[in-house]
Amino acid sequence: MRTIKEVRRLIERDPLSPEAKVLAALITALESESAFSVKDLYTLDEKHFDLALEILGDWRLDRYYFGKAKVFDVALQALDIQAQAAQK
Repeated sequence: MRTIKEVRRLIERDPLSPEAKVLAALITALESESAFSVKDLYTLDEKHFDLALEILGDWRLDRYYFGKAKVFDVALQALDIQAQAAQK
């Protein structure tokens, strides 16, 4: 579950970074049970790709873990920031 906290901090630090965009999209897709393009994972460097795989494992193991709510909230905020930045 440490992975979820690490991802939350990564997204909070720089929600516009390419890694934050992919990880936020992955988390929101997992939470909302919507589609996610696996090819987006391949845009990540090895460290962040491994982090994404750990997210998938953690999500599957403990679907109702409280920390997921926090990281989901941060991921939604990041997507909102990204959308606002794209409009400028």
